[in-house]
Amino acid sequence: MFGKPRQLETEEELYEVAVRALMRRAHSVHEMKQKLERRSNNKLLVQVVMARLKENGMIDDARYAKQFARQRTESRKQGKYRVARDLRARGIPDRHIASALEEVAQTSDEAAMVRQRIERKLRRIAAPMQAKRSMRRKMASIYSSLLRAGFSADVVRRELKAITREEVPDAEMETE
Repeated sequence: MFGKPRQLETEEELYEVAVRALMRRAHSVHEMKQKLERRSNNKLLVQVVMARLKENGMIDDARYAKQFARQRTESRKQGKYRVARDLRARGIPDRHIASALEEVAQTSDEAAMVRQRIERKLRRIAAPMQAKRSMRRKMASIYSSLLRAGFSADVVRRELKAITREEVPDAEMETE
């Protein structure tokens, strides 16, 4: 698809690439290091630029984790398990993930988010379900989508039961 990016030889060029990347979106330390290593074979140069970025406060995993968790919880309405998995994939240390999730949990209500998502999905059902089997299938679909969104199985089951007054799939459904 694309060729290998032009290799950079000076600290200034590499720093400029990093700053441009940070202007587009925030990066974790791990992501930035990978990006710079693709642009320079000189490991020492990458370390120098990384140190300069940290010193200038341009990259900070703790701050990045908190911003990421807040954005994913408030905007995308994702659960803590999904947010944690995505942060781990970006190379964020577990201590920063735990701190960010703890902070977000103080300002958000997981049960309310689950309820909102269930209600939105149920509104999409055009006509009332005649067959009990098709309703069960729909509930199983909603249940699994909420698990993929990172919500706790207990909270999902409780909220589905409360809203639909239907029997909700057990934990065995998670693996299907």
